[in-house]
Amino acid sequence: MRSRTFAALIAIVTLMGTAGLAQAQSDNERMQMLFGGAPRAKNYNLFGFGGTDATRSKVSYNGAERPGTIIVNTAERRLYLVQEGGSALRYSIGVGRVGFQWKGTHKVSAKKEWPTWTPPPQMRARQRGLPAQMAGGEDNPLGARALYLGSTLYRIHGSNDPDSIGQAESSGCFRMTNDDVKDLYGRVAIGTTVIVR
Repeated sequence: MRSRTFAALIAIVTLMGTAGLAQAQSDNERMQMLFGGAPRAKNYNLFGFGGTDATRSKVSYNGAERPGTIIVNTAERRLYLVQEGGSALRYSIGVGRVGFQWKGTHKVSAKKEWPTWTPPPQMRARQRGLPAQMAGGEDNPLGARALYLGSTLYRIHGSNDPDSIGQAESSGCFRMTNDDVKDLYGRVAIGTTVIVR
């Protein structure tokens, strides 16, 4: 009898801990979307400046893709813009967290400066308290620029939290520093192929 009571008590405590963890994850996700990432103790930059050599560089590239193609390597947390002559521009990015990563090939279907953010219904169902829409600007989680990927809900976009770059925190979009996304935005056109690996 005692062992059953003890087992039931352990199960209740475990469930309570799981519920608390789920709530904490939901709260964390809400903060990430509203503020571009969970605020960190150091180097939090509201404006997202910082596309330096640490996040963007020219590298050798010997893949078969044509110049102008964007390749997202989720495992590396890098985005490559293939260039002429066996090189690519490599950018550090933030990627989707576990359960929100994906692979595929799409085209850039739209480009927007200081885009409006409209959280999709699935995200609003997951995260109570998100706005129905947020005007573009420095507080918007999409940052300074966005490249929309086909008919998906996903984008390559800026972030007002450069510390989130290199992390796996998003709901499937790819984050860059605002300086880097402005650089990429100026180099690619609507119709550009984007390969996510």
